[in-house]
This record gives sequence, structure tokens and C-alpha cells, in this order.
Amino acid sequence: LGCIFGLKPSCAKEVKSCKGRCFERTFGNCRCDSACVDLGNCCLDYQETCIEPERIWTCSKFRCGEKRLSRSLCSCSDDCRDKDDCCINYSSACLGEKSWVQETCENINEPQCPAGPVYPTKTFPNHYSIVTGLYPESHGIIDNKMYDPKMNASFALKSKEKFNPKWYKGEPIWLTAKYQGLKAGTFFWPGSDVKINGLFPDIYKIYNGSVPFEERILAVLKWLQLPKDERPHFYTLYLEEPDSSGHSHGPVSSEVIRALQRVDNMVGMLMDGLKGLNLHRCLNLILISDHGMEQASCKKYAHLDKYLGDVKDIKLVYGPAARLRPSDVPDKYYSFNYEGLARNLSCRELNQHFKPYLKHFLPKRLHFAKNDRIEPLTFYLDPQWQLALNPPAEKHCQGGFHGSDNVFSNMQALFIGYGPGFQHGAEVDSFENIEVYNLMCDLLNLIPASNNGTHGSLNHLLKNPIYTPTHPKEVSSLVQCPFTRTPRNNLGCSCNPSVKNIIKRGTLPYGRPRVIQKNSTICLLYQHQFVSGYSHDILMPLWTSYTVDRNANFSNCLYQDLRVSLSPVHECSFYKNNAKLSYGFLSPPRKLCFFLLPVIWHYFHGTLLQRYAQERNGVNVVSGPVFDSDFDGRYDSSETLKQRVRNQEVLIPTHFFIVLTSCKDPDQAPSQCENLDASAFILPHRTDNSESCHGKQESSWVEELLRLHRARITDVEQITGLSFYQERKEPVSDILKLKTHLPIFNQED
Repeated sequence: LGCIFGLKPSCAKEVKSCKGRCFERTFGNCRCDSACVDLGNCCLDYQETCIEPERIWTCSKFRCGEKRLSRSLCSCSDDCRDKDDCCINYSSACLGEKSWVQETCENINEPQCPAGPVYPTKTFPNHYSIVTGLYPESHGIIDNKMYDPKMNASFALKSKEKFNPKWYKGEPIWLTAKYQGLKAGTFFWPGSDVKINGLFPDIYKIYNGSVPFEERILAVLKWLQLPKDERPHFYTLYLEEPDSSGHSHGPVSSEVIRALQRVDNMVGMLMDGLKGLNLHRCLNLILISDHGMEQASCKKYAHLDKYLGDVKDIKLVYGPAARLRPSDVPDKYYSFNYEGLARNLSCRELNQHFKPYLKHFLPKRLHFAKNDRIEPLTFYLDPQWQLALNPPAEKHCQGGFHGSDNVFSNMQALFIGYGPGFQHGAEVDSFENIEVYNLMCDLLNLIPASNNGTHGSLNHLLKNPIYTPTHPKEVSSLVQCPFTRTPRNNLGCSCNPSVKNIIKRGTLPYGRPRVIQKNSTICLLYQHQFVSGYSHDILMPLWTSYTVDRNANFSNCLYQDLRVSLSPVHECSFYKNNAKLSYGFLSPPRKLCFFLLPVIWHYFHGTLLQRYAQERNGVNVVSGPVFDSDFDGRYDSSETLKQRVRNQEVLIPTHFFIVLTSCKDPDQAPSQCENLDASAFILPHRTDNSESCHGKQESSWVEELLRLHRARITDVEQITGLSFYQERKEPVSDILKLKTHLPIFNQED
């Protein structure tokens, strides 16, 4: 009788699935309505078939052919293509087509594709550098938190002040595109939701971190389908991971691994979406990150109250790139005794993990001085270390952090370029992210706005570069050095005639440096062992070039060059008799008397240079003075220098530069190089050695100083007004690649 009274479809046929039954009040062996959870009789696939479509953006075998659900994020129904609401992986999951990642794909064999961030290695400064090509000191976003004494305002990521256009300098690429007739769409990017120069991107979103990644990708894919007159030419897409998980759990954690997998899935989702639109081989994509991540630890936090006691009158922007200002601002911002405090905090204990710097003494490669938002007193921290006023709360010691020196290995970022505009399979050395703006402009056929990048230095990444760089033209006068008739009898360090011999040739194997400074008069002094570019304006060489072979021996005397006027001339005895001055040699001893420098060069010439020559089968050295009195990273004008010469007996450089060039192939000598390897340094010229604490051996602190003050060759060129390697036969873009490279520091360095 039960069957007579129970002839229903669910009784006539056993039903075990929710497919096509979601949220229907039908009865059977199992249910698929919302009440089944409380009753405990849901079908086994209830979650996958009925609930997950409300929170996932992909199709699965449970969903293919599903009955259309009103609350699903995307559809896997048979009519989804007609309705234009298919999940992105519908074709691969339900129709058996290959996904983008299943196709023949190029394998990246490198464990990472490093890109150099700018300093400090923080989120907003780096994202804004990527889209402007400017260093933070130039574009104004010097940190995620900052104070402007002229505006008397503070910037923070969670404050309304973040939307004030006055903070943002430079021209982001969405404006460059707009000015030149193209459209831009930004789904989040620092600065894109700010009315910079009175304009927004054509399409933009105000930042909201709760928007799912999938929703962001779907929106960009929708923008790509807009009518031609509305469709953007340039797009940005921002994902907070793995940064967010790295901060919460540290860089070496299962949570970061899961975050990386999630981001990887998002990239796959984007590419599948582009494939569905048949655009996966038409668009140029750049996958880029802004910085790395370091593990935090309370044991690696230095705090200033240990040294200063009462710290209530000062404020510190804490972290690995700390900055200090008085509490009473703006009144005391400029008058505070920063120098005295820096002196008080220097070398307080053995193996101190932070160094206080007046900002203009920071390594020039950091480009972190010429902006009032950068407090006059900054702190340089060792790898893995942070600085605070007081011992930090436990919560600030957990997880991960970033912001340290941009050449530390754990601070490195990521760059991957993909698309028809890129050179297929090219693997390149790390480069700074200020170069990316010019690269993107080239891909869009735009003329870049003025920026800190070196246009053409990334031509080797492009299949068909549109910009051909050229060397800058020499604008200074090159004259013949006149002979003087009689040498002075006693310079105070004259050579014995027995050592006046010709020792080496090939002092300029890569051509002489060109002088780009305006209104300068230069003559060349040729010797058998060195060549100098002597400036008649400042009465000293702008540069000296020489080559050191593997087995070089140096002596400590010199002789006068008769092509330099007898008056004025600076004798060695002038320095010996002046208690405030010390002298050394710009090139190895046995050179001209006017190469007068601090004693640090004794170790460089006597030990380091000979070691470099041994390791590299010889090395060419170009060195000289730097004059950067306003600390903007640019050379002082000749008018400024001439005025200083008139006002004092000796023109004191602010820094000295060194450019070392050797062959990539150690079997080749410098005069035979096919491919070059180069290193550069911009060394501070200070009256004391406060950077390097007393008690350290000379070998330790000199090498530490050199390592810290490494620089790009382009940094040297900008601060000296010189241009190198102009007589090489390689394409200029290849020379620029060499000039813009900055080696990464290993953590153990």
C-alpha cells in the first residue's frame, strides 16, 4: 500500500544529487533546500552545487550544466555564453578546452626574476615610482607615513589626507596616456584615486581592500570589451597578497605559500579570461611587485630610549628606515639640533645595528635627501633590524616587515613581462623600478614625461624598441694644456729621477670621459701611466684614468706636470702644514701633486685595488672629485664652483667617485674586453670618520664604507657631469644597461 499512496518522482527514481534542484522544496532520499542543513538530510553535493557558487568564481564538475542560480557569482549553466556570465574557466572545466596554463608555455628557469625597488622599500613610494619613473624624493611620496612642514600636514594610508593631490608630484602614466589621446583604467593603484593635476584616470576605483580579487579581474575583462571609443589602452590591477600574509605571518610561513598560490590562481584566471576574449596573444602584461619581506623579531629591535632616556620631545617614524623630528612642529622642524643628536647616537656600542645620518650624508644611490618631507635626521639599519623610540609591543615584533635598504636581497621585488612587445625568453639582470615607466611608455608608443629613469636602458627587453638612445654631447671646451718652462724645485713630495719611468699603457681602454658640464674649460694631461682631465676652472682634475694590471707595484712619490701653470698650484707641503687637511692620492702614488685626498685612499690603492686587479685580471679605474653642495645628486654648476674657488684657497669636494671597469671574461685583459663588468662608488668626504666607529680594523671599515656607498654609473654621471664609455662600439642601449645596474647585497655581506 505504501507504493500505491507514494507514487512520486522521488519515489519512482532514487535522487542523490542537488544538480538542478538547488533550493527547491522537493523531497526524496536527500534535500537541497536551505532547511536540509538543520534537518541533516542534505544531498552530498549540496555545498558544492548550491552554496559554493555564491562565493567562488570558477566552474567545477559539480557545476557544469547547472541550473541557473540567482545568487551565484558567475554561471556554469549551458546558456551562460548566451547570457555572457560564464565563469572564466567554463571552457576548460565544462567543454574540455585547454586552459591557458595547459597550453605550451615558456618555463622560467630562474628561481626568481628580481627587480630593484626604490628606497625606502615601502608600498606607496614604490608603486608611485613604478608609474612615474621618479624617486620618492622627486615624486613626494617618501613613505606610507610622512609629515610635510610647509603644509603642516601628515599623510597616512588610512587618512583622508591621502586623497589630497598636493602630496603627489610627477606625472603618473595614466595622465601621460590621457595627455596623448589614450585612455586608462585603474582597478586600484596608489595615486589612481587622487585628482592629480586636476585629473583622474578615465576609469578608476576608490581603494577598497575588501573587494575580492576575482571581482577585480572580471571588471578589467569587462573594460576590455567596452566599445572602442570607451575602451582603455592602459590598465592597472592591484592585489594585496602576498604582502598582507607576509606582514601577518612572516615571509617563511604556510600562509604566505597559500597567498602565493592564490595570486598564481588569479594570474591564471586573468590569462584564461584573456584567452576567452582571444586577447592572450595581443596584450602586453607586466607582473610586478613593489618590495620583498623580512622576518620581524623583538630581539632585532633597537630603541632610542636606551641611549637618550627621555624621548617625549621627539617623534620617530619607526621601522627599518626610521626618521626623527621634534614633537613641536612646524616651529622647531628646521631649528632642531639634529646634528648634535646624530653625534650623540653614533658608535654608542660595539656592533651597533643602526647608524644615524643627517640625510645629505646618506649613500647617494638611495636618492633620499632632496625633499622637506624627509626629516633631516634618518637612520640606516642593518638587515633584519628595526628602530623604535621604546621597546615595541609584542604584536609589532611578529610577522614580517619591509622598508630596508633597497639592495638587500630580501627586499628585492619581481618583474615579469609577457606579450608580443617583449623579447621572447629574455632573462636580464635586476634593474630599478624607476625604469619601468619609460618601458610602459614605449609599449604604448607614448612620449614619457621627465623622470629619473634612463630611457632606452631596457631596450633589450623589447622585441622592437621604438626609442634609440644616444650619448649626451660634450658641451665643455677641450683645450691644449700649455707647457710651463721651469718646474718648481721642491713640491714636498717630488719623485727621485730613478723612478720616473714609463710603467703601463692603455690608461683609457674604453675612451675618455666626456664632460657634460656647461661653461667648463678642460685640458688632457697624458702620461705613460695615467691620463687626467684637468679643469682650469677649479684647478684640479675632474677625472683621472689609469689601468692596474695583475702584478702592479706602487711607490709614494710624484712629479710636477709642466703643462699645469705654476701659479696657482697646490703643493703637497700646503697640506702637510695644515692641521685641518690631510692628503692622499686620487690614483696610485707616483702621480701629480694636485691629486690630494684623505688617507682612506692609502688602503684602497695599497690593498683593495691590487686585490681587484688580481681577481679580475686587471682593472681600469676612473676617479675624481664630486661637488654636490646642495645634496640633490646633481653636480654643482661651474659658476657655483668658480665662486667657491675665489672665496677659498682649496676647493673641498663633498664626495669622490670611483668607476672600476674590467672584463666579464677573466681571461681577457682590460684592453681586450668584449663585454664589460663595472662597479661604481660615490664616497663621502667628511672631516671625521663618524660613519665607521673607532676600534675597527682599517680593512673592515674601509670595505664596509665602499660596500655601503656603491652606486650605479648613472648616479656617478649625474653627480659629476661626466659621461663614460662613449667610444665603445656596442649599441648605446647596451651601455645604458651596464650603467644602470646596481648589484644586490647578499644578507651575509
